[in-house]
Amino acid sequence: MPLPRIALALLAAFTLAGCATLPPPPQRTASTAFTDTGRTRIGRVVEAQAVGHPGRSGVRALPDGREAFVARYALAEGADRGIDVQTYIWRNDTSGNLLAQALWDAAERGVRVRVLLDDANTGGMDAGIAALDAHPNIEVRLFNPFANRSWRLGDMVLDFSRVNRRMHNKSFTVDGLATVVGGRNIGNEYLGAQSPVAFADLDVLAVGPVAREVDQEFDRYWNSASAWPARALLPPAPGTVNADTRQHWQEQRARPAAAAYLEAVGQLHLLTQLLAGTLAYDWVPARVISDDPTKVVMPPERRDAHMGPELSAAFGGAKRELVLVSPYFVPGPEGAATLAAMARRGVQVKLLTNSLAATDVGAVYSGYVHYREELLRAGVRLFELKPAALPVRSDDDEELERRRSVGGSQGGSSSASLHAKTFAVDRSRIFVGSFNLDPRSSRLNTEMGLVLESPTLAAKLADAFEGAIPRNAYELRLEGGQVVWIERTDAGEVRHTSTPGVGALRSLWIAFLSVLPIEWLL
Repeated sequence: MPLPRIALALLAAFTLAGCATLPPPPQRTASTAFTDTGRTRIGRVVEAQAVGHPGRSGVRALPDGREAFVARYALAEGADRGIDVQTYIWRNDTSGNLLAQALWDAAERGVRVRVLLDDANTGGMDAGIAALDAHPNIEVRLFNPFANRSWRLGDMVLDFSRVNRRMHNKSFTVDGLATVVGGRNIGNEYLGAQSPVAFADLDVLAVGPVAREVDQEFDRYWNSASAWPARALLPPAPGTVNADTRQHWQEQRARPAAAAYLEAVGQLHLLTQLLAGTLAYDWVPARVISDDPTKVVMPPERRDAHMGPELSAAFGGAKRELVLVSPYFVPGPEGAATLAAMARRGVQVKLLTNSLAATDVGAVYSGYVHYREELLRAGVRLFELKPAALPVRSDDDEELERRRSVGGSQGGSSSASLHAKTFAVDRSRIFVGSFNLDPRSSRLNTEMGLVLESPTLAAKLADAFEGAIPRNAYELRLEGGQVVWIERTDAGEVRHTSTPGVGALRSLWIAFLSVLPIEWLL
């Protein structure tokens, strides 16, 4: 096509995109989480297990992707009153379809299902969302939706300041009494199904008072002005949608990939243990911290809707040790200075992030490189996950190793990338959630997580930096003012003087990005 015609076509496309605006704000029916759920199946089990632990919540770490899937699936199977799901990504793949079917099956039993999806990653899924929303017991809302449903690039260009602000929260709560919170989205790469990349991630299954808090946070977002009912934006589903959807789920479940995945997760016994009351928990004080949903409509400089200050208060007072896991690490001048000052006063500060070869967002690595030398000079220990590494775990997690030996969380994946967001202070307190140590989490997107007063979980994370992490990550050091990467192998240490595992072109691209003024976007 001649250049003038290309230009004319682009102009026409952007003009049409510019004409696509959100309709007038819809009438929203406010709803809140059920609170009279003590006599549900899960309610009776939790009440019995909580005896002797007044005011505390039972928590269980979910480092394995397949176990994280089973936890969500088990909760959906055990739901009697309500299911509330909040997520940034829901893939149209094996694990995503199986969980959607579990929600549909629960709705068929009379359970009320509320699904709050960030709209950034729903492209091409409008028909499926409308079909799910068509069930009388299911309602789907889209957070900060795109006006143009078929050509989102137009919104990104013409309405960037709005659609650049996203809801990154993740929770899966049933009957206000049990919840899964953490870093995982819903999709194969997060939940241990067949995928080219497996994300090393961390969720927590929690029961008791903190689950009620999570549901209250869900209500804040669900009833906010940024949460649009899907039916106000999407064409209505056809009249035959319920029968068609049932047939679709049956066909999806019969596919070889789904059958193989279900067989693998069937070796885990979380469902029967959860409903039988035999699942072991660590009973600890726990609380939710979360951004206010109005954060996405406020100027980034406004801090009154941000969870950052509360997170800093919980972890900034480390006396002996602070360990941080953040897949996307761009601390900014203030954050880098804070970590450096802690290290200089004798606190052991250790951080794990993605190597350039492992990261799925190379631009973020270009922001991180500015802070490596400052942190290393101050005594902060930096580790970068190798692309072929196993998910982060503690050395004594024999049960997880056994599961991996019969299929494992990699699910046939060829490479690993870090996705967990967790911090531990003084082996006594731990955060697990969606918050990355970068400007996007701190200033642009909404985030959430749990703060757990759990010496058990905090010590496991700290111990990983003495065992599993050094074996599966490069440790960075300064030699003669230059950064080097130390790799531990069976044959001894290997020293890399340039970014390991990537070619010259990618290194040059990152060097180019690092001089651009884009840190505020990362």
